[in-house]
Amino acid sequence: MSNANSTDERERESVHGAAGERLSTAPREERPESDTGAGGLPAMGVTGWVRWFWRQLTSMRVALILLFLLSLGAIPGSLIPQTSVDEVKVQAFKDQHTTLTPLYEKLQLFDVYSSVWFSAIYILLFVSLIGCIVPRTGQFVGQLRSRPPGAPKRLTRLPAHTTWRTEAEPDEVREAALLTLRGRRFRTHTVGDAVAAEKGYLREAGNLVFHLALIVMLVAFAAGQLFKSEGGKLVVEGDGFSNTLTQYDDFKSGSLYDPDSLAPFSFVLDDFAGTYEKSGPQRGTPRTFEARVTYNEGADGPDRTGVIKVNEPLVVDGTKVYLIAHGYAPVVTVRDPKGKVVSRSAVPLLPIDNNVTSTGAIKVMDGYRDKAGKKTQLGFKAFFVPTFAGHGEGQMFSQFPGPEFPVLALSAYHGSLGVDSGLAQNVYQLDTSKMKEFKDENGELLKKLLMPGEKLDLSDGAGSITFEGVEEWASFQISQQPGNGWALGGAIAAIAGLAGSLFIQRRRVWVRAVRGADGVTVVEMAGLGRSESARLPEELGDLAAALTATAPVAPESPEGSDSPQTSEKPETPESPQKPDAADEPPEPAPEPEQRRKPDGASRPDAPGETGAPEKKGDGATAPDAPHEAGSRPVDPAEAPAEGAEK
Repeated sequence: MSNANSTDERERESVHGAAGERLSTAPREERPESDTGAGGLPAMGVTGWVRWFWRQLTSMRVALILLFLLSLGAIPGSLIPQTSVDEVKVQAFKDQHTTLTPLYEKLQLFDVYSSVWFSAIYILLFVSLIGCIVPRTGQFVGQLRSRPPGAPKRLTRLPAHTTWRTEAEPDEVREAALLTLRGRRFRTHTVGDAVAAEKGYLREAGNLVFHLALIVMLVAFAAGQLFKSEGGKLVVEGDGFSNTLTQYDDFKSGSLYDPDSLAPFSFVLDDFAGTYEKSGPQRGTPRTFEARVTYNEGADGPDRTGVIKVNEPLVVDGTKVYLIAHGYAPVVTVRDPKGKVVSRSAVPLLPIDNNVTSTGAIKVMDGYRDKAGKKTQLGFKAFFVPTFAGHGEGQMFSQFPGPEFPVLALSAYHGSLGVDSGLAQNVYQLDTSKMKEFKDENGELLKKLLMPGEKLDLSDGAGSITFEGVEEWASFQISQQPGNGWALGGAIAAIAGLAGSLFIQRRRVWVRAVRGADGVTVVEMAGLGRSESARLPEELGDLAAALTATAPVAPESPEGSDSPQTSEKPETPESPQKPDAADEPPEPAPEPEQRRKPDGASRPDAPGETGAPEKKGDGATAPDAPHEAGSRPVDPAEAPAEGAEK
């Protein structure tokens, strides 16, 4: 057979020649060589690639991927110290991890939120959301302006449907359907012999609100980073703060922030109240932690009182003042060899544990002269415990954070503090490289434990330092972030929109009312959801029950099933008889007078019977009875309409 086929092919080639070789019944698409790429595929060109990239970028899949990448990118920012938050912690991390530091610096992990890769993800997500929202908004507006589509030809083929017969007029049924559906907030109108209704447009609106809220949040975060200002200030009881750059202990701002936009206000720390649990397993746990202040807004604003608590900031002209830390400031008085007071101040010390064991330095930079009258500087290393509990491993420690038994340990130095070099210096550390120790009687470093009211006499009559008492200090963070309100509003709107898009179901309902061949109105009702919903049949049943108040089910005819009618029970199966009716004896024949069909033809007897029509289960029509559109019985599996009357 194969030899015969090859012979036939050679004959066709010899007859048709080159034209025969090109003979084909399949369509052939000719493309110029310039439009084809490698492998014969069409070349997309610059415009095609741009269009393809835009389609991919604005797809929901890519938007979700970018959102996931943004979440992953934020993880290093929360685990690794950030330069924009705390430079001291960043430097400490670099000192402890000398191997990882070069890699982290190349990946910009110390400045995650301002890095190139994080900004790229951020911008791409922003563009993707905009490209997704704009066309969908146009489509949604078009849907709002359009009307629900007309009813399908066969409503009984829809997953949820029901049908019944009524003596009401078709116009009355349609009018009642309009009122019923509008009362349940369906958008309705009449199309031909049916009423079309639709509901659930807020589902797409919720989807759009969710995407718009994400854009608002992105813009708010960006604005907050660009226009923010944030600074810290430690204030001792009785001292105050004015919102100017020179008053801050540290200050950071966004790249677009204008220092002239600082809100004019000031406050004074009147008192800090801190109480702690004194017994039980929660001993030492803070119970009261609040700063009482007197503040005024503007240059000449009236004095007002306020209380600043943890997570309850003082808000003045859009600027928030947070309470972030607390500690003690021993009050010391320094005298020169002549007994003249050189310095008297409350010196803040930094806590190093939960019991507020504190350390720091006391510096006397001006006003002191030694016995020879030469100007010099004094320095003291200070170690303070609010509740003395004895000596630990080389140093004393505190057993309670409250000032129950305060003790101050001092060691004395004299010389140059190094503050005249012009270099920044930590006020809580003492640089002793250019200083000499005061010696005690044994030639050791002069040091002493002091309780309130006690003093340390410097060697050789060089003066003294007295521990007068203890004041408390509070550390405040003053921040201004203009995008916080927008970010909060966007977050709330995103949650609301997401809830709407998940729980609101968009569905359509049609009600058709037509006059049957026997003059009785046939009502068909069906529903269709845009997504799977178990509530649609239940809702359709409720609508059918409400509609039967105006269009009640017509009573069965006295002749039983002789007249062409539909089942008045939507749950009636479509089979000609009940499954268990096979063994039942045939029912007696109706009255001798046969009822004629609507077309005038007399009804013939069923084969094998003596003129008695076949009885249908639950009032179903005979198999040869004519059915109008939608008047067939409904399978309960197809339309479990629970509210329709039977």
